[in-house]
Amino acid sequence: MFGSSFAQDSRFKIPPLSQTAFLLDFDGTLVDIAPTPEAVVVPPDLLETLSRLRAACGDALAVISGRPIDQIDQFLGDVPFAVAGEHGVTIRHRPGGPVERAVLPSMPQRWLVQASDLLATLPGTRLEHKQGGFVLHYRAAPEKAEVLRQTAERWVRESDGAFTLQPAKMAWEIRPTGVDKGYAVSLLMETAPFAGRKPVFVGDDVTDEDGMAAVHRMGGTFFRIPADFPTPAVLRAWLASLVAGRG
Repeated sequence: MFGSSFAQDSRFKIPPLSQTAFLLDFDGTLVDIAPTPEAVVVPPDLLETLSRLRAACGDALAVISGRPIDQIDQFLGDVPFAVAGEHGVTIRHRPGGPVERAVLPSMPQRWLVQASDLLATLPGTRLEHKQGGFVLHYRAAPEKAEVLRQTAERWVRESDGAFTLQPAKMAWEIRPTGVDKGYAVSLLMETAPFAGRKPVFVGDDVTDEDGMAAVHRMGGTFFRIPADFPTPAVLRAWLASLVAGRG
C-alpha cells in the first residue's frame, strides 16, 4: 500500500541508491518513542530493511543519535555501517572501527552533583550522564519541565558559551557548543563510503535540525517526522519500499 503511494509522490524522489547516503536518527524516527529509553522496541523487520538498504547503497548507511554508541549497538548490532552518538560527540566510521571523540570543554563536576541532588527531590525525573554533558528527563513528570529548564539555563550561562541547552523530547540536554548532528554529518560525509554521495537525513526532533541544515548545505535531502512521514512506521515502510525485491 505504502510503496505505490510513495512512488507517486514527488516529495519522496531521491537519487538512485547507488548514489545516496542515508543518515538516520533512531528514537522517534526508526523506532517509536517509549516511556523510557530502555523500553524502546525494535520492530522485527527493521533490521532486515536496514541491512538491505545498506547493501543497496554500498554501505553508506549511518545512524546519528543522541544516545551513546553502545546503546545503538545493543538495538541494531552492526547493521549500520557508521554510528554517531551523543549528537556527534562520538563517531565510529565503520563496524568494529575505533570510536573517535570530539575535543570537548571540561564540564564542571559540581553540575552533576547539583543535578543529582535536585532530581532526587523531583519524583518522575531522571538524570542521564553522557560523555560530553548530561540530560534531565521529565517524561514521567512533565510539570517539572520549567524548574529543570531554569536550573539548566543557569548552569549554561556560567559556561560562557562553552555549553548549550538543547530541548529534546520531554528532556533538557546540556551539551558542548558546536558539537551536534550537523558536525557528525559533515565528518561522515568526508570519508568513504559516504563521500561523493547525495545525503538523505531523516529525523523527528529539534536536535535533528543541525543535521538537516548540514545536509541542505550539501545539496542533499532531509525529511522530518511527522511533517513528511506521520510516524516511524510509515518511514520504515518507505525504506522497505526502496529495497523491495532486493535480496
